Amino acid sequence: MGSSDSPRIDRALTLDFQGDWGQANLHRICGWLAQEVFDRSGPGSRTAIWTGRGGADAVDSIATHAVDLSMIVPAYAAHSAREGVGMWEGAPHPELRALGVMPQDDRLVFAVGAEHGIRSFADLREMKVPLVIATSQDDGVNTVGYAVNRVMEAHGIPRDEFLAWGGSFVEDERPFPPLRWYCEGRADAVFHEAIMTPPWQEVGVARATCFIPMEDGALTTLEKELGWPRAVLRGGYLPGCDDDLLTLDFSSFLVLVHEDMPDDVAYLLTWCMVHTAHAIERQYHHIPSERSPLNYPFEPDRMRETSIPLHPAAARVYDELGGAHG
Repeated sequence: MGSSDSPRIDRALTLDFQGDWGQANLHRICGWLAQEVFDRSGPGSRTAIWTGRGGADAVDSIATHAVDLSMIVPAYAAHSAREGVGMWEGAPHPELRALGVMPQDDRLVFAVGAEHGIRSFADLREMKVPLVIATSQDDGVNTVGYAVNRVMEAHGIPRDEFLAWGGSFVEDERPFPPLRWYCEGRADAVFHEAIMTPPWQEVGVARATCFIPMEDGALTTLEKELGWPRAVLRGGYLPGCDDDLLTLDFSSFLVLVHEDMPDDVAYLLTWCMVHTAHAIERQYHHIPSERSPLNYPFEPDRMRETSIPLHPAAARVYDELGGAHG
């Protein structure tokens, strides 16, 4: 139960959270927060955790008050939603606020079977190899599928052109089927995230693979137009990828709420995120932090570095710690 010095809300709370498909990290985060808040709220409190996809649906559910809290992956996608760019072109969501960042170090990586002779995006543009790329769908919700198509477009390979020369996509909502298809030879390339998961360790082992660096000019375009940051995948992190790889950052989960969330609820949720982090961190201690779907220990200074404004009550929790201001 909550300690005597922790905040409490004496009234009964009914909260709706939106996680993932049910067995991944967003649902686990929701379960952790649900228990910690329940222990610190009035009799009769309850929380529902709804399934979700961690993409544009996370924004829609907050904007329409369908849920009280959701998470979007990657964390910086919330900036696009708030500004009305990218997936939310012409439909800004200024009502979005953040409680903090759940830290995860991830990248969007393009890997191609070595037999195709593709070592760069320039090779793909010039050779027009009709690759079968395993990834996720670009359906207006999935941020991976959207990002893959925008990255290819920024490299001068729009989807229609790629399809016209005979290229194709095989798609699934989650990363594991595309990775399996590539390893089994059912796809020529895989373009996806979740690099810390064991299936990515198999990519360069199952077959000779070229990991394709993104071009500086393309990443600059994405940074300017969408606010998407670049990052480097350290050489040796994945078998067969010996050199540092310039690519797109795909890190972290941003905890989203509506601007009209009551201050005491936003404060309690954020307090629990910061002060009971050990309860979820220990669920990942069997995995080294750099290989974990959640990096630990949670650092409040990093948690408050959000791509959209913090809810004022959330900001107060971080301020009380005396850390850096985001």
